[in-house]
Amino acid sequence: MASLEYIRGLVARLADQVKCPERYLPTYGSSEDGARPHIEVNADGIHYVVVERGQELRRNTSRALDDVLYWIFADISFNLACDYEVNHRRDGEDFRRQLFQYQGALLDQLNPEWAIRHNLEIRDILVANPFVDGPLGEQPGR
Repeated sequence: MASLEYIRGLVARLADQVKCPERYLPTYGSSEDGARPHIEVNADGIHYVVVERGQELRRNTSRALDDVLYWIFADISFNLACDYEVNHRRDGEDFRRQLFQYQGALLDQLNPEWAIRHNLEIRDILVANPFVDGPLGEQPGR
């Protein structure tokens, strides 16, 4: 199983490819709290953990390093896509259009399989919550 130092180095190299600021990177071994993810490694596997105000909000565990890297970069790419969308917002367009597209492009740049995985997750989100374009609050067909 990969060590924390190996994971840290791999994450740093991938983060450089998408110009990720330090604030979006996870910590390693322990939590800073404040909802910043951290990585743990033990006999059960590699854990991607989010703690806020002392409460564990999320714990994903896998023995597959690729899964953990996907979780890390799904969150990082989401944060980067949010930053992008805020600075490139289009009036009358559901903000998620640009956000999802940009996030998918970042993931594709890192690992095309991650982009496929992301697109499947987004498809499910959009089935339950379709895009809503137009003036705020106006829903098509109403």
